[in-house]
Amino acid sequence: MSALDSLERNTLNRDRSPYLDECAARASELTERVRGKRILAIGAAGSIGSQTVKVLLRHKPAVVQVVDVNENGLAELVRDLRSSPEGMPEGVGEFRTLPLDFGSPIFRQFLRAERPFDFILNFAAIKHVRSEKDVFSVLHMIDTNILKQAQLLGWLDELAWRGRYFSVSTDKAANPSSFMGATKRLMEHVIFHQRGSAGSERSSARFANVAFSNGSLLESFEVRLRKGQLLACPREIRRYFVTLQESGAICALAALLVESGTIAIPDLNPEENLVPLKTVAEHFLASRGLEAVPFDNEADARAFLARQDRSSRTYPLLLTPPDTVGEKPYEEFVARGETSRDIGLVSLKGVRHLKPDFDLPALVEELRAACRGDQHNGALSKLDVKDIIARIEPEFAVTHIDTDMHLDQRV
Repeated sequence: MSALDSLERNTLNRDRSPYLDECAARASELTERVRGKRILAIGAAGSIGSQTVKVLLRHKPAVVQVVDVNENGLAELVRDLRSSPEGMPEGVGEFRTLPLDFGSPIFRQFLRAERPFDFILNFAAIKHVRSEKDVFSVLHMIDTNILKQAQLLGWLDELAWRGRYFSVSTDKAANPSSFMGATKRLMEHVIFHQRGSAGSERSSARFANVAFSNGSLLESFEVRLRKGQLLACPREIRRYFVTLQESGAICALAALLVESGTIAIPDLNPEENLVPLKTVAEHFLASRGLEAVPFDNEADARAFLARQDRSSRTYPLLLTPPDTVGEKPYEEFVARGETSRDIGLVSLKGVRHLKPDFDLPALVEELRAACRGDQHNGALSKLDVKDIIARIEPEFAVTHIDTDMHLDQRV
């Protein structure tokens, strides 16, 4: 199996990577699926999407086109591929990046102008729990995670598209405690049951936090340490982690090899692989030759940091209360009413998506009206949006963790 480095082993609480090993073992099968095919990767300038693109390029596709609104991210993806020791993998016919919004009329024109794609992988998402701090951020999350997905599938239906569609979900979609998790849960309903997916294959993946991905807590540790700033994490919070490379392997396996209608999930053991964030922070500092000194008081932690110099071998770690909106104490992959099952892969299990017993088009239209501001005389609140979601996912009214404290108020 693929070995992990010291920090990865401590962060993930395991020694090997079953996902990278499975990709290597199934390389010929992946190549058979991908060779000579046309692939469209949406929102793939970010951490998970770019890692997945790297995996796919090794299997000799005819065309890979990457669409993302992040023009700088696209530029870095190209530079990363071209500047790596091995360069662009041999056998790739065409590689192109386009700075497009996948919900725009221009993107619709792009789909009509291109020959049909064999695989469409969608990584575009508002993915941070901190983005539910106000109703406008929540509505933008709904627009990106749900409505644009529904619109895209409708456009594909107009084109009678019959390829394979994959959209990445999150572990937070299982029994969601945040709007981010709830919108991803509704996204799963859309991708599996929106009319535009009829006749096509489709799959998804819920997986763990990606260590050192863009915007992640671990990436923030690197940035904060480089700037000589305070490190912080919530107490009593445990998370699953996968590496950047593993995220690409998981998505490639889920997008290409699992049965249609399946949500792939990592085969991880909560007793062994759920790691306290405090432990992760301590291991990170140890990897930099530093010993974590825990603090509960922000002023004391800042005062300690101010007394440090470059020769110091200790560093303050502020432990904050786990009381921010949407904060779940632990992660899970299987929701109530679901059962994980074997899907023929060593590293992944699967959840069969259950068809919802509600009017999906009516829900999409109600959410679209909310985003347009057609209701409540423009005074829509987060509670109004929560009520709409709770009519579809009744347990969200109970599982959603709502407080007056959000992550932007924390270090």
